[in-house]
Amino acid sequence: MINISERLARIASFVPHGVKTADIGSDHAYLPIYLVQRGQSVQAVAGELNEGPFLGAERNVRSHGLADKISVRRGNGLAVLTSGEVDVITVSGMGGGTIREILAAGVEKLEGVSRLVLSPQGDGDSLRRWLLAHGWKIVDEDMLIEDEKIYEIVVAERGEMVLEDPLQLEFGPLLLARKHPLILERIEYELGKITLALKGLEKAKGDSGQERRDALQARRRQLEEVRSHVSS
Repeated sequence: MINISERLARIASFVPHGVKTADIGSDHAYLPIYLVQRGQSVQAVAGELNEGPFLGAERNVRSHGLADKISVRRGNGLAVLTSGEVDVITVSGMGGGTIREILAAGVEKLEGVSRLVLSPQGDGDSLRRWLLAHGWKIVDEDMLIEDEKIYEIVVAERGEMVLEDPLQLEFGPLLLARKHPLILERIEYELGKITLALKGLEKAKGDSGQERRDALQARRRQLEEVRSHVSS
């Protein structure tokens, strides 16, 4: 059995058993190999744009004797797929804005896909906003730290969902509802940046400086309210 990181294992935990999967931006195809070895994927596509990781993925798939079950393809985003080819798509290891762009550019390839397992590093609000606007609902969420970076996992399935609170889009409706402890770490980091920014504005004069101060203080109050909710 291949060894994979905690982040990839956590992503894999949201993939159902016996499905066809595609891992986009698959790097060295660790996740597809793991999913096929465990029987979660009966067939898989490992899509990778960059030559080095693509060649590494091919080698890894062959060395594990899985060339008949994992198709390694070089291409940009969902361009490596044909419509209706897979049931589940995973995308991880990049910003939420980039994942959103990948989905938007290949939206026709999402035909037949029943579940998306997405792990953005930052900018999760724009990704959630896109999902809700395009007929997806958020059915599960998780959060973890790896290599001193905070990663979210957003699991979406076909359906309707309305989120009017921008904080739910930013922090994740299910993560907030469950009061995930890593939200506190994220908030403390953000508050630290605000404190530094306010200190940097102490000598700023004029309306623009005051407007910036007001915006930062409003943001600080907003984050403190979220912190209070999660801590309660």
